[in-house]
Amino acid sequence: MGTVTRRHLTDLPSTPGLLSALLLAVFLAALSFGLPALDRAVSAQRAVRAGEPYRVGAGVVVVPPAGATLDVTGTRPGEDRGTALFRLGPVRYAITVQPFSGDLTQAAVRLRQRITGTAGYQVTGTQLAVSTAGGLAGLQGGYTAGDRGGRYAVFVAHGLTIEVTVSGADLDLGRTLPAIDTSTKTLRYEGS
Repeated sequence: MGTVTRRHLTDLPSTPGLLSALLLAVFLAALSFGLPALDRAVSAQRAVRAGEPYRVGAGVVVVPPAGATLDVTGTRPGEDRGTALFRLGPVRYAITVQPFSGDLTQAAVRLRQRITGTAGYQVTGTQLAVSTAGGLAGLQGGYTAGDRGGRYAVFVAHGLTIEVTVSGADLDLGRTLPAIDTSTKTLRYEGS
């Protein structure tokens, strides 16, 4: 083994390949440790203003329930479609808007198939007619998976399908469904 002389140390920075590799290693280490730490430090939950309409997307708005937070990991607003994911404690309240050329029955069948296509989920009971305060007519029903339950509603208007899904533990759902039903009744199409 040789010794490292002062000349070796002064020549080290002039070695471009070694310097590039060293900088790349430092950069990758910063990314692999820094970004996950930053991600954990920033909350995915955002407060929403009580009583104010929230734009889901494609001209559809809803007034979220009091005490709800917006989960930005599942929220994607857009011009021709959109998704809003709200949380009321452990209960998930999602609204999805997308272009659709079928009728209400077709939209309900499509949503029910997606729900039952999820491992362990079963649609329960019958579908019931439902409407919003703004005049949107829809269908709603329930689903279950073990100790988790849920409710869905679907509306068709202006070439769009508006799908509402709610899920959570049965006890939590019992406490939050009245507020979520009130919120769902505020769904309206305002145009784009």
